[in-house]
Amino acid sequence: MPIPNWATLGYLVAIALFILGIKQLTSAKTALRGNRVAGVGMLVAIGVTLGMLHSGWQYVIPAAAAGTVVGVVVARRVAMTAMPQLVALFNGMGAGAAALIALGDFHRVTAGAHPSLDTIGAVTILLSCLIGGISFSGSLIAFAKLQEWMRGTPITWPLQHEINGVLLAALVGIGVAITLTHGGALLIIVFAAGALTLGVLSVLAVGGADMPVIIALLNSFTGIAAAVTGFVLGNDALIVAGALVGASGSILTMLMSKAMNRPLTNVLFGAFGKLAEGDDGTGGAVHGNIRQTNAEDLAVLLTYAQQVIFVPGYGLAVARAQHEVKELATQLEQRGVRVLYAIHPVAGRMPGHMNVLLAEADVPYSQLKEMDDVNPEFPRTDVALVIGANDVVNPAARNQPGSPIYGMPILNADQAKTVVVLKRSMRPGFAGIENELFYRDNTMMLFGDAKDSLAKLTAEVKLQAAA
Repeated sequence: MPIPNWATLGYLVAIALFILGIKQLTSAKTALRGNRVAGVGMLVAIGVTLGMLHSGWQYVIPAAAAGTVVGVVVARRVAMTAMPQLVALFNGMGAGAAALIALGDFHRVTAGAHPSLDTIGAVTILLSCLIGGISFSGSLIAFAKLQEWMRGTPITWPLQHEINGVLLAALVGIGVAITLTHGGALLIIVFAAGALTLGVLSVLAVGGADMPVIIALLNSFTGIAAAVTGFVLGNDALIVAGALVGASGSILTMLMSKAMNRPLTNVLFGAFGKLAEGDDGTGGAVHGNIRQTNAEDLAVLLTYAQQVIFVPGYGLAVARAQHEVKELATQLEQRGVRVLYAIHPVAGRMPGHMNVLLAEADVPYSQLKEMDDVNPEFPRTDVALVIGANDVVNPAARNQPGSPIYGMPILNADQAKTVVVLKRSMRPGFAGIENELFYRDNTMMLFGDAKDSLAKLTAEVKLQAAA
């Protein structure tokens, strides 16, 4: 069906808004505006699409209304700690929608006495179904791992790569059969089921510490699936929007892979964080004594410091202590202390998690320092305050070849004059390995809920100021 001129113009407006919105997302100062601009673009695209409908309103309107209500309620109520899970879930929904559209179009063109599925149509439908199915089921597994409904460590099995390879080869073979026969209702069902299975098997082997990489990868898959679905439907706006998401997700995947020191091939073929044969997961035994401190002694140390670096991690998000961090930083700045925040690219459970968390507390963006910029600052830092971070400050990444995280670029917090770690317990991080930083001579541990500990610290710093 030809697209009317007014609809083409509307889609061009939507595409321009998408591009402008993504451009503004590159800066923290304009990110909120960019998100809104892109949202308006999507609203325009949806409006144009609905305007071309000639039938089916009785199904579309209730579905759109229900989706809007669910999206608004979930987005408003979700805790910042659960944002990675929400991103994974929403990403999966988009991929699943692309796969379902492809299956619906397959049924439309193959039903009846005169099937009209040509080679190009078959290839686009199959690609949309394959990529969308993998991303959908993979995103659900990522959601379950992040939600801790299943263990975060890699779930592996014998001949893992071989099984996945055989499954992928079988899907290619089924796709060729569908293309050559121009149909096959049973084959397309088997094909879709195989794509879902491949997504599950691939992400099961991903360790929780590598979730930022897999989320970025699945996001790019969803974008590609949406773009291919745009070709299936002949919708220019969907093609461009999917291409933008796919391209940005792919770039982010490569950046995250580099930050984790993992080749992109490892990302694509799974088994992240799988231990070497005979490795106990610690990367070598960790020996030493733990030195504990308290809020009173630490407050004295902080108030007489010249430079303090906060190192936030997922534990900060769990404790919802970002506002307490900002309040403590404000008190220190009033005492003339220089305050910085060290941001590791994969701290948290999704790319940019710590940036979003601290922005919520109105932490100045100029104080957020990326890893390459802040690492030279640690040797001249009096106190590095590690709040809920673990694997991203573990020196084993530098000096323990047997460790699963060996070679991963880390924040050099151990090089500060004094390191103070705020944790609930000595439980390992998401990578499941011990952190030798906790046993260093220049490290002290402040056990307890991060929010409560920071509140007590702030109160003690205020007392020091009044003394």
